[in-house]
Order: sequence, then structure tokens, then C-alpha cells
Amino acid sequence: MKPTKSNTWKTIRNIFDQIHLYAGLISGLVVIAVCFSGTIYVYNTEIREFMDSERYFVEEQGERLSADRLKAELESQTGADVVGLMWNEEADRTVQFTLKEEGEKGRGTTYYVNPYTAEIVSNSSDKTATAEFMGYMFSLHRWLLLDRVETPILESMGNRDLGRLINGIATLLFLLGVITGIVIWFPNKVKNYKQGLKIKWSGNWKRVNHDLHNTLAFYSLIFLFIMGATGPFWSFTWYREGYQKMFDTYQAPTQRGEASAKGERQKPEPAQEEPAGELAAFSLEDVFASTNKELPYEGNIRVSLPSKSGDPVQVSKYRTGFFARAGADQLTLSASDMSVTEAKLFSDMSVRQQIGRSIKSLHVGDIFSQFSKLLWFIACLVATSLPITGTLIWWNKRKKKPAKKKQNQPRVAEMA
Repeated sequence: MKPTKSNTWKTIRNIFDQIHLYAGLISGLVVIAVCFSGTIYVYNTEIREFMDSERYFVEEQGERLSADRLKAELESQTGADVVGLMWNEEADRTVQFTLKEEGEKGRGTTYYVNPYTAEIVSNSSDKTATAEFMGYMFSLHRWLLLDRVETPILESMGNRDLGRLINGIATLLFLLGVITGIVIWFPNKVKNYKQGLKIKWSGNWKRVNHDLHNTLAFYSLIFLFIMGATGPFWSFTWYREGYQKMFDTYQAPTQRGEASAKGERQKPEPAQEEPAGELAAFSLEDVFASTNKELPYEGNIRVSLPSKSGDPVQVSKYRTGFFARAGADQLTLSASDMSVTEAKLFSDMSVRQQIGRSIKSLHVGDIFSQFSKLLWFIACLVATSLPITGTLIWWNKRKKKPAKKKQNQPRVAEMA
């Protein structure tokens, strides 16, 4: 008998349904942990600023001091050199300066400074309860807290790598669930598609649970797909390189980078003698003026100062606002006359490169600042609920043991 289109569709749908089911059951607990922590981490910056407001906000006290004055005051107070800063023009906020002592390794220490008094309000080495909590959320989201377990779980890999691996596999299964879910969502009859667009609150709890799973997932589909497709970027090298090649941002690792990735020790290279000469004297206000002339829009400015004679000044400017897009514009300025020697504008990149450069923003949801953060927050809540509602759907559909047949035998007349 020739199979009908209806039977063929049912077969295909059943296959996808089984894939969707087992992908969700296998990854469910990990997805709940990762999506729950991700929901909170969407507003990482806002939570930190609200809970530790004294670090980020100040009272207006007349005119703000110039960046050059603040730089001189900080270097005098700490005995270290300013190597970078994040500057904003908001009257009620602190400004951030990064300082390093002579011979100090690493990125240095970031100081939060009152722009009206040059008072150091806090620094990045000060640990707060909020920072500790958000650190746990990040660890849960990235490594399932396994990086905080001191005793090695497996001999073949470290705990952090193990957490990264489990996370990556679960995220790929989640992505598979998203793709198969859209196929399952479509009803057998196209004319009934509207049933999948609303929740029947008047139904029993099983119907409401079913609609919560199907309907909320449908409306969150594009965001769930983006989160699932970008997540494995931080779990698998092959995935990261494939993503970078697809979006034209791949750069072949250096020999030092390859050795570091494999865990091999790299012999230190002999120090090269730097040419004699003093750093060119320039004003930070001139840096801001040159930057704003080249990039005439409102935004925060990050400056990296040269470490030796002849080095340029590196500047990145970030847009601000409710709908501000992610992606910094980068300038290279001559330290001698503040002329722009190189400009890398985000808008000049191809669409492929813009997507490739925005991997983190796409994953955490700040691709369009507060507007997209709200959408990602809601989608993360939905993602957290999907393994729960999905498991309940499966539980309710299980084949139950057939009830014992009632013996409805006709009564036999009692014999006299």
C-alpha cells in the first residue's frame, strides 16, 4: 500500500520527536543549571552596580577634575603608573584608571575614582559579597562549579576542562532540541497552527504545561537558537575555529599560543633591548578631543597608554544608550601629535565579520544594550523552564500498565 503524505509526515515527526525527547532528557539538569545562571548573568553589570553602588556612583560636587589632573593625583597616591583608563561623561559615576607598579606582571589594578575629588573609592582587588556571588554564577554557567572542586575528578583532564566538556555537550544537545522542536511544533494540519501560538489557561494543568512548553519556546526560538549556537564557542576548539572561519575572523595561532594551548612549557625568549628615549608627553584631554572628532557620538572611551617610546595610543569607543549596538570603534593615535594613524570602525566591517566579532554580545544579550538584554533575560527564563515542562509532558504521556479487566460476567441464577 502506497504511503500517504499524512503517514510520511507522521513518521518524520515521530523521528524528530524521539530525538527531541532524548536530547532534552539527557541534557536537562545541565541545561537548567546553565540557563538559570545565564538568566542572572545577563544583568551582571546592573546587579553589581546596584548592590555595590558606592563603587560606581558618586554625588555631584561642582566641576569634575580633568583626566590629566586625576592621573597625576593617582600616580602620586599609589606610586604606580597609569597604563589605561575608562572615561565616561556621566556626572554621577566614578571613572576607572588601571595602574601598574614597575615590574608588575598582569593587567594591573583598576581603581574606581571620584572624578570630583580624586578619591579612590575602591579597586578591583576589593572582594565584595556581590562579586563573590556573581563569580559563583559565572563558574556555574561556564564550568558547572567543577573548577571550584580541588580534588581532581578524572586523571585525564582537569576539573575545569571536565566542566567545560559537559557544558559543551549539553549545549549542543540543547541546540539539537531547539532545531527539532520547531519541526514538532508544526501541527499535523496547517489550519490548526494557531493553537500553537497561545496558551489555553482554561485547560487542565497538563494542557497548560504543554502549552507553556510549546508556545513559549516558539516565541523564544530565535533567541534560544542564538544562545545555543554561540555557547559551544567556549567549550570546543574545533567549534571556535569553525565559527571564526565561517565569519571571517579566524587568525592562525602563533607557535607560543599553540604550545600554551597544549599545556607545554614555552622557553622564555631572550629580552630585547628597547631603544632609549622617553615617552612623548601628551594630554589625555587631547586624546579625548581627537577621538570625539573622529567618532562624533556619545559613548565611553577606553584608552591604553604607551609603555615605551614610539608606541602609539590605543583608543576604543563604545556607544551608550538603550538601543546602543555592541562593537567598539578602535583608533590608533600618534603620541606625538594625536593624529589618527589607523581607524578600525565596526561599521566598516562586513556583516560576516560583525557577527564574528560580536560572539560574546550575541551570547550574553547586550548586542543592542538594554533592549536586547531584556529579550535575552526573558528567553533565558523560558530556556530554564523547558527541561522541566518537557519532562512533565513526557511523564504524562508514558504508557501506563493496562488496568485489570473487570469481570462483568452475567449473574448465574441461584439454584434452588
